Amino acid sequence: MTRLYKNIVILTGAGISAESGLATFRSSNGLWNNHRVEDVATIEAYWRNPDYVHQFYNEMRPELYNAKPNPAHLCITELQKKYPAHIAVVTQNVDTLHEKAGNQNVFHIHGQINQIVCMNCGHVFETWGDVSSEDKCEHCGTTGMLKPNIVFFGESLLYMDQVDRLLNSCDLFVSVGTSGVVYPAAGFVQFAKMFGADTYEFNMEETSNNSLFDKHIYGPAGTTLPQFVQQLLADVPTKEEMSK
Repeated sequence: MTRLYKNIVILTGAGISAESGLATFRSSNGLWNNHRVEDVATIEAYWRNPDYVHQFYNEMRPELYNAKPNPAHLCITELQKKYPAHIAVVTQNVDTLHEKAGNQNVFHIHGQINQIVCMNCGHVFETWGDVSSEDKCEHCGTTGMLKPNIVFFGESLLYMDQVDRLLNSCDLFVSVGTSGVVYPAAGFVQFAKMFGADTYEFNMEETSNNSLFDKHIYGPAGTTLPQFVQQLLADVPTKEEMSK
């Protein structure tokens, strides 16, 4: 690699968190942490039985709170500190491992496990504690309208205006640990490629988006991504080289 990039977008999915001990919550049989998706991850389920939905996310929070970032998360911080480009992370993950690793410019398009949103006033606040239908919104005072700030099936993804601008200007698009089957995130590579970006995929195996990437790097992200970052940093010209 000899090209010096100016705008880098890194898309991450469940695969980057798996090496930190977090399960890929949605399994092939359609269950999410052994629960039916229809019971815990739809807005209809929330209105039907909010306490059941709250219980599901209350039980999930301690595991995500205690999880530690792995080398794949940490190398992104190194890249952001040392590489002379604007580098943004667009993640499908609801954990906070990117933040724990010190990553900047992180966009959680599926929401965050440590956030609650008031369905009455739209106020978002952070908590790692338990939430119930009896809690009041700290902003508007309404009871029974707090929802985990997780994008349920059928709801719009978050930060899409910002993500569109990032994809339109990026010259390097990197996908890490995502299956490439969940849209619209699965289509991000196509947009980036349309605007001239180099595209790299890091995964354990081939995905359905295989043909859209310039290069595929298979193996654990905690090993392959740091190696890729070191290659990028090796191509950064020194101050002396830039002054010539």
